[in-house]
Amino acid sequence: MREFCSSLARTDEPHSGNPAEDKVRIHNDPVQLVFTVTMEDLKEEDSGWYMCGVEIGSLWNVDVVAYTNIKVIHGLSVVNSRLSGEEGGSVTVECLYSKRYRESEKKWCRSGDWSSCLLLGSEGRYEDTSVAISDDRTGTFAITFKKLQMRDAGWYWCSVGQQHMSVHVLVTPTATTTAVMSSATPSQSVAYPTPPKHVTKESGNSHRHILESLLACASFMVLVGLAVFATKMWKQHSPYYPFPESHRQRQMEWMKIGFSENTGDSGDLQNPAVVFLNKNSQNGHMY
Repeated sequence: MREFCSSLARTDEPHSGNPAEDKVRIHNDPVQLVFTVTMEDLKEEDSGWYMCGVEIGSLWNVDVVAYTNIKVIHGLSVVNSRLSGEEGGSVTVECLYSKRYRESEKKWCRSGDWSSCLLLGSEGRYEDTSVAISDDRTGTFAITFKKLQMRDAGWYWCSVGQQHMSVHVLVTPTATTTAVMSSATPSQSVAYPTPPKHVTKESGNSHRHILESLLACASFMVLVGLAVFATKMWKQHSPYYPFPESHRQRQMEWMKIGFSENTGDSGDLQNPAVVFLNKNSQNGHMY
């Protein structure tokens, strides 16, 4: 293979380690059976056909090769056309342009809204509270969202001269965690009110029976009290209490009869028995 082409990079040749010198780099992955070639700082004269291959190293076996065409044009590209970031975070869009557009006007616009376009000044910088744009003057201008908000999601495009490249920005909500803290110390217990009990038909009937019993007892006590009060008032104001008139007359007649019998039999008047009746006392006392 060495006789038919000039090698730009080989896996059996060490790299210089200087990115400025290694414009073409090769990397072999024997596990995946893939090797990649990276070309940097392309110019129009780099356009053309290229060949990549695997050198077998045998006289009877030919090398395995493949061909690809590279065309270098002046234009614009982006490192990543789809980016995502978390709400409140930041994300950076990198727009790459060729040397021909180094002095051209750069813009950052929201798709479908020309009034939203932000233009870089003569110093190659723009910044406000939500976005910062900078141009390194060597082929890259970057747009950084400072604090992403949900309304920032959508399609944008970066522009250099007449070239445009679309970029989509996705904003994801911030993940929130809620910590539950207890106000009670370990030695304290929190008292919660007891939920009200469900009132059933049976419990309602039992309550009604209890009320009826209480009302009956109260009525009975009132009647007893009234009877006691009436009796007490009658004792205090009745002239015939404690003996009725007929009973008193019979008692007087009995006393007279007894007195007459005692005087007739003994004929002794020195010790007569006299009985005094106290109207205000229930018992008669003799002396």
